[in-house]
Amino acid sequence: MITKQVIANSNVAFGTSGARGLVVDFTPEVCAAFTHAFVAVLRNEFDVNQLALAIDNRPSSYAMAKACAVALQQVGIEPIYYGIIPTPALAYQAMQGNMPCIMVTGSHIPFDRNGLKFYRPDGEITKTDEQKILASEVYFSALPALPELVANLQAGKEYCSRYRSLFSADFLAGKRIGVYEHSSAGRDLYAPLFESLGAEVIRIERSDQFVPIDTEAVGEDDKARARRWSAEYQLDAIFSTDGDGDRPLVADEFGEWLRGDILGLLCAYALHIEALAIPVSSNTVIASCGYFNKIKLTKIGSPYVIAEFSELAKNYRCIAGFEANGGFLLGSNIEINGQPLAALPTRDAVLPFLMLFVAAGKGAISSLVATLPARYTHSDRIKNFSSERSQSILTQASADPQVLLLRLGFSDQYVINMDTTDGLRLTLSDGCIIHLRPSGNAPELRCYAEASDIEHAQQLVFTVLEQLQTV
Repeated sequence: MITKQVIANSNVAFGTSGARGLVVDFTPEVCAAFTHAFVAVLRNEFDVNQLALAIDNRPSSYAMAKACAVALQQVGIEPIYYGIIPTPALAYQAMQGNMPCIMVTGSHIPFDRNGLKFYRPDGEITKTDEQKILASEVYFSALPALPELVANLQAGKEYCSRYRSLFSADFLAGKRIGVYEHSSAGRDLYAPLFESLGAEVIRIERSDQFVPIDTEAVGEDDKARARRWSAEYQLDAIFSTDGDGDRPLVADEFGEWLRGDILGLLCAYALHIEALAIPVSSNTVIASCGYFNKIKLTKIGSPYVIAEFSELAKNYRCIAGFEANGGFLLGSNIEINGQPLAALPTRDAVLPFLMLFVAAGKGAISSLVATLPARYTHSDRIKNFSSERSQSILTQASADPQVLLLRLGFSDQYVINMDTTDGLRLTLSDGCIIHLRPSGNAPELRCYAEASDIEHAQQLVFTVLEQLQTV
């Protein structure tokens, strides 16, 4: 079998973060083909003898990891399996050991889909690396029987030690934190970590079934549950993540979920970050708040954010990035409380949550958020919306955005700015923003909206998505 042919016939494709597709398409041969191609690309730059593997809690992930492990053994590479852990925990362990890694995860997408995330020894692969993997032509033989994998627990321990070392044992003393565990890959790590820092932790709704939490499109049920949990348990905050633990989902003491870019803003401010790389979909308050010396807007997806770090590093010492979905990327080595914190240029959920308490001090999280300028964002998506249909809408709208506004029912508004960095982002005459973007991971069309109050932003998203289904 030849990698390029197997991948081309697989229906699996690279999205905003990793290769994604239906579980039925991730056969052992397809997993092996991606692994062999990745190794071939790596060996053009690195001497690779070991490669780290980990998985999320999806039913299909373990079998996919076994196929990757066998493929590695075929080319003389030792697979080191770290079990079910968050993606940033795997990435951190691999980078500290100067080895590449593969995370088997579909992040937030439904359990009938899955994915593979690839990391070089120096961090996430680039979009250029993705193209090299797709173009690689490596012959590999049929896979033998897939062996059982024995988990090494070290990566999870090192990930927790990374953050435990920064704070005193009473850092979170007096705080009651709810950890919404569901099926998150890091659910066995978070409660012990927060407890070791002095918090009282209430574990909430652990699930034996995979729960596809999307931190950019939190469902009404999850919103209602968070408010109920907060009142029932008298919580100071709620912490959760998406499926692979690289995107945080955080609520204040009233059970109100924070937008990921607002959480990222507060984290970056508490870390004294000088320069940021953030996606164009981020809240404009980040650029207008005056906290940072430089802000670079990118396409959506961690590879695009990371790609800007090298340029920012030429002029700034403390650099970072984050996404509207909440994942925080630390682009440089820094110090917290006099303790070193190594760069981790991949999305992470734990750092922004801990730094939220640093930023809030003795005050409440809601009071901290209230100090920011009144600018609110909301987002949601249409599921099972073909990419062809999405692209057709965007192409027509780019040619004449005013026509799209009329079709959406905004006859009293006109477009004052159009940005096509990633999707179609329209600034309207009343200062509101509507941003349409097809998902890079699933057949979905996302809508982001920004306005001076949250109800207006929510109504914009509701109206746009409702009308688009008839366009």
